Amino acid sequence: MAGKPKLHYFNGRGRMECIRWLLAAAGVGFEEKFIETPEDLEKLRNDGSLMFQQVPMVEMDGMKLVQTRAILNYVASKHNLYGRDMKERALINMYVEGMADLDEMITFLPLCPPDQKDAKIALIKERTTNRYLPAFEKVLKSHGQDYLVGNRLSRADIRLVELFYYVEELDPSLLASFPLLKALKTRISSLPTVKKFLQPGSPRKPPLDEKGLEAAKKIFKIK
Repeated sequence: MAGKPKLHYFNGRGRMECIRWLLAAAGVGFEEKFIETPEDLEKLRNDGSLMFQQVPMVEMDGMKLVQTRAILNYVASKHNLYGRDMKERALINMYVEGMADLDEMITFLPLCPPDQKDAKIALIKERTTNRYLPAFEKVLKSHGQDYLVGNRLSRADIRLVELFYYVEELDPSLLASFPLLKALKTRISSLPTVKKFLQPGSPRKPPLDEKGLEAAKKIFKIK
């Protein structure tokens, strides 16, 4: 029997958090091997574990998988969270790629210079309420179903709800005008596997604080 997936990353959200969310939602337990120093990262590079010299890296099913999208695609395919056919997968990919644009802005917010931070947050909130949330509210309204694609849970639903939690950290009122998305958040958050992941003490990571930011900068040699 194959062991649990092993996740190699620093002890923070970054590009691994969406993988943690998807594994957790699929009911897959996993282990984490935290990268704590530049030397830890260099060791992974030197032993050939990182195809492109970058993390995240996930060991599972006898493979050392890198590149976040590739890892997510594999996990979603393995656990029936990637649609029933090519058309459903195309929609899931399209939705997830749109979400990735918003996620990128949120992920790199901690690296924003202090004098630019308020403007960046304002931009994220504006894009969230005027571009992204209306688009997904419209999807749910167009078919009247409980999930974004094919009337069943997919990686797109999980990813979107993950992002809801992030934007609400910036402003708890951002979802207020989107009743179908609020209902989706409640629906996904109530799934037993997700509910467990949302509890204190789970592998879910908190927002990056100053100490975590400095640790990440040191590991990845970010100036």
